[in-house]
Amino acid sequence: MEKKKDNQIPKDYIPRIKKLYENQVVQALIKDLKVKSPMAVPKLEKIVINMGVNEAKENIQVLEQSKEDLIAITGQQPEIRKAKKSISNFKLRKGMPVALRVTLRGFRMYEFMDRFISLAAPKIRDFQGFSVNHFDGRGNYNVGLKDHLIFPEINVEKSLKSRGMNITFVVKRADNDKARLLLDYLGMPFKKEQKTKEN
Repeated sequence: MEKKKDNQIPKDYIPRIKKLYENQVVQALIKDLKVKSPMAVPKLEKIVINMGVNEAKENIQVLEQSKEDLIAITGQQPEIRKAKKSISNFKLRKGMPVALRVTLRGFRMYEFMDRFISLAAPKIRDFQGFSVNHFDGRGNYNVGLKDHLIFPEINVEKSLKSRGMNITFVVKRADNDKARLLLDYLGMPFKKEQKTKEN
């Protein structure tokens, strides 16, 4: 049963953010949260990336190009999401492709997060950090991007149109505060809270 061939990753290779989590963040969280076991601290479980491709209903090439872009960004084949019901106002029929989704776990999850924080996020126009108000109440954090061309893996000559995408960082064993603490330690560039001066 030969199954695990994750693009021929060397056996001793550990992604930088995974190493950071195991060597430093876990101990810091144990101290901050006053828990006794590493099993009680928050952990990044998966990253889910969604990209809308509404134009695919008129031009199938849009879907193919978007799939190529997501594969380049994530290293993984995306899942095609289809319309669950027909909506005549939007010329949408049940079963039409409307979005792409990728769920990253393990090495690919940590590698994607590293590239996202280090390379892609700084290329966002007028970037001053991500809002801390985008947690969903269960410890999961959502980032909405207007332009997927910020990822250096994208060939701008082939992918002429910028696309929006939503990235969800799913954290287990956490509420919003604990999840924010974890992502902060992992390097997520949150917006600095500004204190207003009272005259």
